[in-house]
This record gives sequence, C-alpha cells and structure tokens, in this order.
Amino acid sequence: MSVNLKGRSLLTLLDYSAEEIRYLLDLAVKVKAQSKKGEVNQRFTGKTLALLFEKRSTRTRCAFETAFGEEGGHPVFLSTQDIQMGVKESVEDTARILGRMFSAIQFRGFKQSTVKTLAEYSGVPVYNGLTDQFHPTQVLADIMTLEENFGVSAGKKLCFSGDGRNNVARSLMVISAKLGINFTVITPAALNPDRELVETCLSISAVSGAQIRITEDRAEVGGADAIYTDVWASMGEESKKEERVQLLKPFQVNEALMNRTGRKDTIFLHCLPAIKGEEVTAAVIDGPSSRAWDEGENRKHTIKALMLATIPGCAE
Repeated sequence: MSVNLKGRSLLTLLDYSAEEIRYLLDLAVKVKAQSKKGEVNQRFTGKTLALLFEKRSTRTRCAFETAFGEEGGHPVFLSTQDIQMGVKESVEDTARILGRMFSAIQFRGFKQSTVKTLAEYSGVPVYNGLTDQFHPTQVLADIMTLEENFGVSAGKKLCFSGDGRNNVARSLMVISAKLGINFTVITPAALNPDRELVETCLSISAVSGAQIRITEDRAEVGGADAIYTDVWASMGEESKKEERVQLLKPFQVNEALMNRTGRKDTIFLHCLPAIKGEEVTAAVIDGPSSRAWDEGENRKHTIKALMLATIPGCAE
C-alpha cells in the first residue's frame, strides 16, 4: 500500500488506518536514527508552524519547537495571553487567518471541538497536541518505545493502571485496537472509559486481532510487556484531586504491581509529568524497568515524522 499523508491533520488516530500509523512509526525510527548519527537536514526550510497552547506543556512544546526549528522551520508559540482566539475572535476566524500565514498548526488545550474547528477552517494540517479527549502524538511515542524494547507491537500486552477515562488511556485504546496490541485498562468502575469509544475500539479490534479489556482486577497485569500510568487528576481537574487520590490509591504502579506480571523484562511507561508517590513510586519510575525518559525523547522523533509526512513540500 502506498501511503500519502500530505495535507492531513491528526486530531485523533481514529482517523488513521493501521497502515498509516505504521508508516508514521517507521518514519520516526528513520528520523531518530538520522538524529543519532548527527545528520543535519533542513526539510522545514521556508515553513512556519503556529503553536497554540491553552494548557502548559514541557514535552509537547519542546518536541514541536526543536523538531521544527532544527530542520530550518520557524515555530511561533502563541498562548491564550498572546492571541484573541476565543476572546475577541472566534476559533473559525482565527483558523482562517492562521491558515493563510502558517504551513501547519498545533493546538494543545481543552476541547476536541476546538482542534476540529481549526482543521476545518484553516486549510493546513492541524495537530492535536492534547485535548481532554485525545492525545494522539503521545501514544505514537509510547508505541515507538514499546517496539524499541520488544519489536513489532502486534500481539504484545500493554496494561494501563489508573484513570481509565483520561486522554492517554483513551488514545492508547485506539492505537492498540488499530495495531493489534492487547490492551487492558485496569481502573475503578467509576472511571471506566466511555462505552461509545470502547465499542468503537472493539469493532476495530475485531479486524486487527487486538484484545481490549476493561477491569478492576490488578491481577490482569500478568504477562504484561508494559505497564503504563498517568497522573490521577489531569489539567483542569485539580478540584477533584483528593477524591481521585482516594479512589486510585489501590491502582498505584509500584514494585508489587510490577512483580505481578511474572516477568523480569516488563517495562514501565508514563507520559509525564509524574507525581512520584502517587500514581507511581520513585522506585519504579527511576528504576531499571522505566522507559519514561526514552518515551519522552521519542515525542520529538514521532512529532518530526508526523510533520514531515503531512506538511506539503517537505521531503521525508
């Protein structure tokens, strides 16, 4: 199959086929190898990137800025304090103007509808750097990291322990269903992912062969290749912090949970930032099984691959 993603946005990986996701992952491996060799390329020369941020960021901002800038492109950071979007100007009108000035747009914020509107009205590729619903660029890096440790991801077992409704858990479910990864969400019933998305992923997994499970049973980590977690209260949910801590304490990733896999080669994954002592212990995230730092680095390589593949006029 010939894959051509020029001009495409990435709002959610539900919009991408397994072959297209595979293409992005393979391209990320290529650009990472180029980086490790010290190759200097200028594939974004003459291109511009608008970086719209409603929510703070370390990895997403740094990955987009460095991946774009070191290849000769000009990234422009725009926070809610810098532009009129959603204040004096509609998202639609902002999109129309930015689309005439920039080669691509990244949005990191609250509503999925905002990134969708940007894509609809801008006429240029738009990338979802995180919304309350999905975090597609993150999970590309997650699966790249999984494959660096275990080879092809199809058939591997990935377990997420924590808040099953959050954007990372939801996005991991989508990419796992697409690629044939066996994905288990271990979460209290009150925090189960929404049924509509689960049904969609089950439908996709019927084709890919993935097994998708939602459970409260921590013993389900048995045989896992990787255990993943995320913070217990996402940005915008600070008022629910104490409630979440009490609800999710039993789902902390600690050495006891890692040992329940029955394997010595199980790796630990986290999208970061981590609150050590809450969703994960320091002994795990700072220990030999942790691949969180490789995962953070891979944000850059997968994001560079995404932009190379989708911005018209860029050689891959």
